[in-house]
Amino acid sequence: MAAVDSCLREHLSSEVALVSQVSEYIISSGGKRLRPALLLLAARACDYRGPHAPVLAAVVELIHTATLLHDDVVDESALRRGRATANAMFGNAASVLVGDFLYSRSFQMMVTVDNMRILRIISDATNVIAEGEVLQLLNCGNADLDESRYLEVIRRKTAKLFEAAMRIGGVLGGAGAATEEALANYGVHVGTAFQLIDDVLDYSGEHADIGKNLGDDLAEGKATLPLIRAMQVAKPGDAALLRRAIVEARIDEFGPVMEIIRGTDAIAYARACAGEEAQLASAQLAHLGSSKYRDALLELALFAVERTH
Repeated sequence: MAAVDSCLREHLSSEVALVSQVSEYIISSGGKRLRPALLLLAARACDYRGPHAPVLAAVVELIHTATLLHDDVVDESALRRGRATANAMFGNAASVLVGDFLYSRSFQMMVTVDNMRILRIISDATNVIAEGEVLQLLNCGNADLDESRYLEVIRRKTAKLFEAAMRIGGVLGGAGAATEEALANYGVHVGTAFQLIDDVLDYSGEHADIGKNLGDDLAEGKATLPLIRAMQVAKPGDAALLRRAIVEARIDEFGPVMEIIRGTDAIAYARACAGEEAQLASAQLAHLGSSKYRDALLELALFAVERTH
């Protein structure tokens, strides 16, 4: 991970001062680095010890960071990881353009590895993520969004990069087709569990822990699983209030919405769904031999569900 951080800082330098300033602000903001960690662990679990893993792990983190920059502009977010977002600090235009720089720099870095298979995995994943972002935008204010369509957005927007990171680790390690597919499936399930808990924390977390404003999802008109479940099981009058809050993006209704959610099994249901995803992820690791890297992947699946931030 130290090599990944070194690689990130080396490749974020630019003759344009604002690019370096915004990039450094984002990269140093205390992210979990889960996606690069997954790539490194998958590669080591498949006995890869070469120089390409830290570079590709840095590429994955740059793509993730670029999506965050663009996300925060679209969502008009003011807080992330307990700090002001880049768009709040430097403006929307700078955030969008530096996000573009991070995408282009990540592609410059990945071609140095000179592996067409890996290029295809990353470029395909980046495209799917972009589609997921647009799909989420189209679903804002949609109180009729069901669980299956909600999960489709998660698979595209969040889980796809987890999947790509794990698959790349397998490719670097020369894993067989079955093992590579199992690693990729692990990524899908862990990424899904991770996002489910993110959505849970928006209605049950503590501001100081999660590093963003509670109710951000509601303020953006996003029908996440806690809301979807609550609308299914709440009394008709309460369900109508939830629908109105989503359609009108009523953050001023956050208090009543929280009361309704807490009066149902919505939070427990969403946590249980995340737990199922983590179990499915862990089951995929049966394809790997015993190692401390496999053990760490098992721990990460557990962390994705039990975290409070």
